[in-house]
Amino acid sequence: MGQGTGSGRLRRFLGQGPLLTGVALALTLVVLVVVGTQRDDVDAERGATMSDNDKQSKSDGEVVEEDTAQPAWMHKLAPGEKPPQFVLFSFDGGGSHDHWKRVLPIAERTGAAFTVFLSGIYLLSDEQREQYTGPGHSPGRASIGFGGTPQDVRTLVDDLNKASALGIEVGTHYNGHFCQGSEPSANRWTADAWNDELNQFFRFVTNATGHGLKVDPATIKGGRTPCLEGDFDIVLPTLAKRGMTYDSSQVSDGVAWPVQKHGVWEFAMPEVKVPALGRKVIMMDYNLWYSFNGARNEPAQAAKFREDTLATYRAAHLAALHGNRAPLVVGNHFNEWSGGGFSDAVETFMSEVCTSKDTVCATYSQVIEWMALQDKKTMDDLRALPNAQVS
Repeated sequence: MGQGTGSGRLRRFLGQGPLLTGVALALTLVVLVVVGTQRDDVDAERGATMSDNDKQSKSDGEVVEEDTAQPAWMHKLAPGEKPPQFVLFSFDGGGSHDHWKRVLPIAERTGAAFTVFLSGIYLLSDEQREQYTGPGHSPGRASIGFGGTPQDVRTLVDDLNKASALGIEVGTHYNGHFCQGSEPSANRWTADAWNDELNQFFRFVTNATGHGLKVDPATIKGGRTPCLEGDFDIVLPTLAKRGMTYDSSQVSDGVAWPVQKHGVWEFAMPEVKVPALGRKVIMMDYNLWYSFNGARNEPAQAAKFREDTLATYRAAHLAALHGNRAPLVVGNHFNEWSGGGFSDAVETFMSEVCTSKDTVCATYSQVIEWMALQDKKTMDDLRALPNAQVS
């Protein structure tokens, strides 16, 4: 199972000029090749959480409902008090049992929370694939794999149940992962198409609850689009009309505070300078891999990719911590690209940063609830600060 960050966003860090078309085509080919090789290869902590992630607010300063078992950091800031440095780990796809076995112990050991953006068709076994029809596509077609055997699906349900019990949030990564080149792709979808995709996603989740899944579909409040693609003047109002509260698909220059667009909180993926490259890249594992070597499988480079990625994460964290304190979005997949260096990097970073001073590894919904506790002026002042930049 898996997805990668697609060519629609690649141009943000490859520069400008006539090479873009060739690069986009090359990336599309890379994505198609990798999708066919491993179940979760292209999908590239336990925390004190709300008892009900559905308790959100519509704007800063408006709390819908109080919770009686909140973590100590979940409070209104006192005058002069700095916000926690939130780190939002998120994993697109979420279908690899081997990776769940690696990240769940980190979550439990560090007391942190993170978010998995689940690809809905991972809840369908391969023999059930024709239950899914992507917008504009034929039944049973997708750009990623389905759930494998019925036992594979049962294993995923068990992994999601364990994650939910640890306070890990489930969001949507939609279903078929139709990116540029797999037309009609997400960039061309209408509101009806997005609603169709979401209706199917929630149907798969609801059906899975009848087979032991303990994730309440009503708690799924946000997501990340395939390949970060889509017309967000269509996507965001669609989410808002469904009562969903956040998206994490757009890109910011540096680490930025989330803003509301069309009634939905946008937690942007930061584009930061990678120390090993001296230029900016969207801080997602697939984008880093492409920027390092064109997304070629080079297991011998795993140690170098691990260290260069880890250095990027650490630098971005320090820039935000000593700068605007905006939530740091760390986007990843369950993958073993180029020998697993990227997975090793995020797991190492999660282990160290989620126990570091003034830092909270949280879910998107937790940060939304925290923002709702703050005075509007406090949030306006934070958003007025310059975006955090890696020097």
